[in-house]
Amino acid sequence: MLIGEVARRSGVSTRMLRHYDTLGLARPTGRTVGGYREYSAEDIRRIFHVESLRSLGLSLREIGRVLDDPAFAPSALVADLIRRTEERLKREQELLERLRAVDASAPARWPDVLRLVELLHGLTSASAARRQQTVLAPAEDVPVPVEVLAEAVLAESDPNVAGALRWALARADGDVVPTLAAGMRSADVDVRRRAVLAIAAMPGAEAAAVLADALADPDATVRKHAALALGARGATTAVPTLVGMVVEGPNDIEAAEVLGTLARDPACAERIMTALAGEVDAHPTDAAVRIRLAQALAEMPGTSAQGLLRRLAHDDDRSVALVAAALADVVDRRAADRPGPGVTPR
Repeated sequence: MLIGEVARRSGVSTRMLRHYDTLGLARPTGRTVGGYREYSAEDIRRIFHVESLRSLGLSLREIGRVLDDPAFAPSALVADLIRRTEERLKREQELLERLRAVDASAPARWPDVLRLVELLHGLTSASAARRQQTVLAPAEDVPVPVEVLAEAVLAESDPNVAGALRWALARADGDVVPTLAAGMRSADVDVRRRAVLAIAAMPGAEAAAVLADALADPDATVRKHAALALGARGATTAVPTLVGMVVEGPNDIEAAEVLGTLARDPACAERIMTALAGEVDAHPTDAAVRIRLAQALAEMPGTSAQGLLRRLAHDDDRSVALVAAALADVVDRRAADRPGPGVTPR
C-alpha cells in the first residue's frame, strides 16, 4: 500500500508518516519499481501501535524503546505517565480556577486583569510571608473575589496566613459560606478543620446551620471548634460537646467559659448542671477529670453549683477536695460582692 492510501486509511498525515520513516519508528519495508514507499500489513500495524502509544502521552523516543525492546517492562513507564498526567491536570485545574476568578471579578480593562493575576500569583506563592502580605495588603483597587479567599483558606497550612485569610473573609462582601461548607464535606480532615474555623467567624443563620452539622463530624477537633462557635452564639445544641470537652481537656477552660455564658439562661443552666453532675458521678476514680469539672462548675452563674462544689470539697482525693473547696469560697465571695436589685456597686 502506498503512502497516500496509508494516510487516508490510518488518519496519519503523509508528513507524519515520512517523519516516522526518518526516525526509524515506522518504516515501509518495500519500494515500488518506481521507488515509492510501499507499506505491508505489518508496517501498517506498527503505525497503529505508534499512534496508540502516542495517545497515552509517550514521546516518540519512548515509543521507539517500547516497540524495539521486547524485554521492556511497561510498569515503570506507565507509572511515570500517570504522575506526569496528574501534574498536568493539576496545572490545568489551577489555570481554570484562576480564569474563573478573573471572570468573577468582571474586570473592565486589561490593567485590572493584570493586577488581579498578580494578586492570584501572590496567594499561590510558595512563600508563606508573601501569601500573608498579599492578603493583608492586596493590590490597589483590586478586590479579591470571596471564592478565591475561601479556596485559599481551605488550602492554607500556615497558621499565620490562615488567620489573615479568615480575617479577610470575615470582612469581604459576598456569600462565602457555600464554598466553605463544601470544605466541610471533604475527606481530608485538615480541610474540614480549616473550614470550620473560617465558618466560625461568619455571622448569620447559614453559618450556624453548617456549624450545627459539624457537631457530628468524626473528627474531635472539628467538633470542638464547632461547639465553641455555636455556644458563643447561644446555641444549646453545643452543650453535650462542650461538657465532653471539659471532661477530656485540653480545651476545658474555653468550654467551661462558654458553658458559663449559656447557663445565664435558667432553662439551659439546669441542663448544664445535670450534665456536669452526671460526669462527676461517672468519673469517681479520675481526679484530673473531677478537678476540671470543679473548675467548670465555678463558671456557673450565681451559686447554682455551690452544692456540688461543697460535695467535691469532701472528695476522697485530697487534690480534688482542695481545688473544690477553694472554688466554693470564690463562688461565695463572688455572690456576696454582687449587688442586689437597685444597689449601686461600690
